[in-house]
Amino acid sequence: MKGIVFSEFNEMVEEMFSPALADKIIMRSDLASGGAYTTVGTYDHRELLALVACLSEETGIAASNLIKTFGRHLAARFTALYPAFFEGIGGTLDFLETIEQHVHVEVRKLYPDAELPTFSTERTGADSMTMVYRSRRPFADLAEGLIEGCAGHFAERIAIERSDGEAGDLHSTRFTLSRID
Repeated sequence: MKGIVFSEFNEMVEEMFSPALADKIIMRSDLASGGAYTTVGTYDHRELLALVACLSEETGIAASNLIKTFGRHLAARFTALYPAFFEGIGGTLDFLETIEQHVHVEVRKLYPDAELPTFSTERTGADSMTMVYRSRRPFADLAEGLIEGCAGHFAERIAIERSDGEAGDLHSTRFTLSRID
């Protein structure tokens, strides 16, 4: 997982809680990297899971809610850091359709070693779609938060229905999305 994800997670923790708590969860998590991340480095995704678990213990907030919150934060950061991806896009559903053919193509140019999830989309109507998230990493909650953050960017209300894989598998999740007037 690219270091930008870890750097943004630490920034979110510092903003939402405190720099002291960000340092505390890094120290408690016993990370192979030592918690020193560069935006272009590659790190084991389990380090993010460990950080989230520690943050959950410290705050009493469910890990799944923290990961969704991080997804919303990451979406806001992506809109600020990579505005070209969002230019000329009519809304959330339109943007989600561009992830595989545009966004991920550009990400791979910058980070050829990036292991990205896949997002397959199918329009089921002018204001609805299904999107299937697949990844080697269990971050369906992050994907949901990114969808919510994207909707926030476009000032849209999107109803999200979610169906995780068997036995709550978070590596493959189907999202049914509907724009609400």
